Amino acid sequence: MRLPKLASVFVFLGCLAAYLMFVKRHYDGVRPAISKIPPHFPHRLGLSGSPNRPTSSEVVSGRFQYGVMFDAGSTGTRIHVFKFQLEDNEAPKLAHETFRAIKPGLSAYADDPEKCKEGILELLAVAQGSIPSSVWSSTPLVLKATAGLRLLPGEKATHLLDRVREVFGESPFLSRVDSVSIMDGTDEGMSGPHPLVVSQNTSFPCRCFYYLGLGLMSARLAILGGIEGQPLEGSSTELVSPCLAPEYSGQWEHAEVLYTVKGQKAEPIYESCLRKVEKMLYRKVKKAGEAKDMEFYAFSYYYDRAVDLGAIDEKTGGTIKVSDYIDAAKRVCNGMAVTSGENPFLCLDLTYISGMLQELGFPKDKVFKLARKIDEVETSWALGATFHYIESLRIQ
Repeated sequence: MRLPKLASVFVFLGCLAAYLMFVKRHYDGVRPAISKIPPHFPHRLGLSGSPNRPTSSEVVSGRFQYGVMFDAGSTGTRIHVFKFQLEDNEAPKLAHETFRAIKPGLSAYADDPEKCKEGILELLAVAQGSIPSSVWSSTPLVLKATAGLRLLPGEKATHLLDRVREVFGESPFLSRVDSVSIMDGTDEGMSGPHPLVVSQNTSFPCRCFYYLGLGLMSARLAILGGIEGQPLEGSSTELVSPCLAPEYSGQWEHAEVLYTVKGQKAEPIYESCLRKVEKMLYRKVKKAGEAKDMEFYAFSYYYDRAVDLGAIDEKTGGTIKVSDYIDAAKRVCNGMAVTSGENPFLCLDLTYISGMLQELGFPKDKVFKLARKIDEVETSWALGATFHYIESLRIQ
């Protein structure tokens, strides 16, 4: 009688094992995707695109997708850590942003590129503290450099970016061959040194207008009559312009070049400066077809100059009309016949802003909202660029 009983025990255990296997497979099949971490994600990803690189579907698996964007500008480096909420058959929606900035910019280390690593590591620590460690390896890490590096001699810029690539390659985030780059005109409409105008929709990302070379510092140089890049040996770095007070003389540094800038007598000053602005903008700007009908936000130097005028509160922002910029430009420029004021470039900046808005097709009575943030998100080109980068991973 013992043998049949022993056999029945083995049969029972076998059935139990089969049932447990079935339950496990069923559970694995229905478990939420957010809890799964692809087993072949390496802790550290190299730059050469190894066979272990995650597929695009794995990168965006789960309910949330993170993205890290470094904005390496001429005066400082900023990190944006974006958290996107993913929904079926819908575009990702921005759920949260973490922002941090440090100074100086990468170009300050042009003669000693190894020193730039410290700042990059400091900002990477912000990203690691903002993103769950379980998704570090599936979080894209990108750095886009703007004017400061773009205007350095090629070899110096390359050495700086190589140091950044080394740091990125040793980080636990998703770093690819194209993760570190200097922005150029190929990303028009998606990225640029300064977004000029943002039209606000019901969800992000927003619709943005960007123009490379038309950030405030680059525009100043062009209006003053200078040319981007290191001057030729023996060439003059003196710039004379009707957009400065007639008796003004001073120095201005841009892209590691120290210029001597002087005003010149012109009557009336505003109209003389406006002609310089219009010449600089000729055929560089396309009119925004939605200019009359949509709600627009302006930020960056549009915001800063409105603060200088006392038109808005520095912390809370406010609203301003195109005509307000025009009237302020006329008042400041024509007032320079008496005194140059505290900001020698205020006439030039305001004339450029008002001229740019009119070139974009905005009527004089158009009202803009001026803000540092929209829906608690820092306004910058980085959001659109990060969204675009993540979308490029989805379709690969």
